[in-house]
Amino acid sequence: MRGVVFKGDRKLEIMNFPDPTPGLGEVVIEMKASGMCGSDLHFYRHGPAEVIRSLGFKDLASRGIDENAPIIGGHEPCGVVAAVGPGVNPKAFKVGDRVMVFHYEGCSFCDSCRTGWTQLCDHGATVHGVIAHGGHADYMKVPVSSLVHLPEEVSFAGGAAISCGTGTAYGALQRLDISARDTLAVFGLGPVGLSAAQLAAAMGVEVIGVDISPDRVKQAKEFGVAHAIDGSQVDAVAEILRLTGGKGVSCAMDCAGSEVPRQQAVRCTRTWGKVALVAIGGNLNVDAMKDLIGKQRTVIGSYTFSEVGMKECAHFIARRGVEVDKLFTDHWRLEQAEEAYRRFDGQAGGKGVFLF
Repeated sequence: MRGVVFKGDRKLEIMNFPDPTPGLGEVVIEMKASGMCGSDLHFYRHGPAEVIRSLGFKDLASRGIDENAPIIGGHEPCGVVAAVGPGVNPKAFKVGDRVMVFHYEGCSFCDSCRTGWTQLCDHGATVHGVIAHGGHADYMKVPVSSLVHLPEEVSFAGGAAISCGTGTAYGALQRLDISARDTLAVFGLGPVGLSAAQLAAAMGVEVIGVDISPDRVKQAKEFGVAHAIDGSQVDAVAEILRLTGGKGVSCAMDCAGSEVPRQQAVRCTRTWGKVALVAIGGNLNVDAMKDLIGKQRTVIGSYTFSEVGMKECAHFIARRGVEVDKLFTDHWRLEQAEEAYRRFDGQAGGKGVFLF
């Protein structure tokens, strides 16, 4: 089978690998869609080994993992069960089932794993597309415990989005415990931010979107944003205060990841406001008394989502008819991977997906 391997220095290679065979408790997925996530660009630009070390993964050798072996990229996998290994309950999953893949593997026994938060495994999580083969391939082998059924109402591309970016947005909304009584400011209107806007709007929440890209601001209302602010032209905090009668929003979410939007996400919330930090990287630099303690604000770190939350997200999208496919502006075949990532690296468009 074919698989995309990131080499670093903005290079990749489509390599040939043996077709996988499922072992005990494993399944093989025939890929139908594999999304391109912004975090993939770290591996595309810097190479897997360097990024693995920078992320703090430890004791890989003791877990039988060679950090220098070629690893197939992609962690937004969606497809059809092609083969099942021994020990897989046919009442749970069988050949032909439409599935999404929760892209973390853990020990299966610690409290985090048992509650669906495998990425927080006490013994270290194995992340597909990072230190285990991912979805940019014809086939993918995973534990059956990693599978989530894909509702018929959701396309394979939509399932790929839910497997990371859109699921991450849903997880952050859950962490905020948001409802139609709230107002939400989203900083950073990339795929995760737009997903947050879509989902929150479907929950009845009034959404204010902020970005410094005029193109992203322009398209935001198509994703449920009631008020779109170009942060390169106006003071975003002042504008949000104006829109909310001087009080500020009840909830904010940072999907941008740099210092200024994170500060703004905190400072645009009202007293007792809640802020979810979603974007990876950077620091939060605020005045502890003035910005947090004195306003009784709560800052929440939100790291992707649980496996149960992924299922909930898919069914919410199916029930509410959320048009998650609108996130994808570029559709590619696997043999176009070099061109796809070259364009994605320019970050001029939206979200891309490989279709099989």
